[in-house]
Amino acid sequence: MATSNLSAYDAQSVPDASNMIFGIVVAEWNPGITGALLDGCVNTLEKHGALPENIHVKRVPGSFELIYGAHQMTLNDGYDAVIILGSVIRGETPHFDYICQGVTAGIARLNATSNIPVIYGLLTTNDMQQARDRAGGRLGNKGDECAIVAIKMAKF
Repeated sequence: MATSNLSAYDAQSVPDASNMIFGIVVAEWNPGITGALLDGCVNTLEKHGALPENIHVKRVPGSFELIYGAHQMTLNDGYDAVIILGSVIRGETPHFDYICQGVTAGIARLNATSNIPVIYGLLTTNDMQQARDRAGGRLGNKGDECAIVAIKMAKF
């Protein structure tokens, strides 16, 4: 279980994002969670200088489709980083394992083969409360963390 706040970071260590362009691919599945992740991500990008017109959001039906969405964004010239945001909550079947493994492998492959970083923002939780805790709840917001990672990796 995570014990640190996902929204805690040293703001002085974050580069200025005012001339960076970000693509965000967000899953529609579990919209209460992914919407909160998206809000945190966008707010944090803007807090560090990203202009609203330089933050491009695309939606896909579910978490598995994040791979395709991110891949399409990596083919588009102009993005400094792409962020994926999704939420998979364990159920009664092995579907959880297949989706989590597939998305993880797909995003890892994109990071190894594309010219821009793809930031992994997929929550993989055992229940809805764990997802809420990581999407603006008591453990912060994974969207904030993804925004900071995207800015730092875009500067890399």
